[in-house]
Amino acid sequence: MQKRFDTISVESTEGNRRDYRELLFSSEGMEGNIGGVILFDETIRQNSKDGVSLVELILRKKSLPGIKVDQGLMPFQESDYETVTQGLEGLDERCRKYESLGAKFTKWRAVITIGKDGPSQECIDANMDALAKYAKIAQK
Repeated sequence: MQKRFDTISVESTEGNRRDYRELLFSSEGMEGNIGGVILFDETIRQNSKDGVSLVELILRKKSLPGIKVDQGLMPFQESDYETVTQGLEGLDERCRKYESLGAKFTKWRAVITIGKDGPSQECIDANMDALAKYAKIAQK
């Protein structure tokens, strides 16, 4: 969101991010056009200026609130270009908490870089293993 705000010279504060999201989640064009919204930890915990949770605003527009549960990428075996996704540690607890906050689905990102030197089978296997573990936990 920082890049969006930079283009219009708006400071990326928690309040400005909330206001922007509230504007999006309360717009008339959302209903019937957006089936789901992937939220971040900050967003799933935010309330509108009127005290309504942003999750509730999304549900009122007949969309499903989801949550990003991975914790970013890290280099795979000191590779310059291959990565593996972090976030399995504590995932079960995070999923339970996010469900209690209204999340209806989760999102986990794995990046497989394709190039002249890869991907390596080891990197594919590591990401496949993490994705399988994520899926098992997230579907409880």
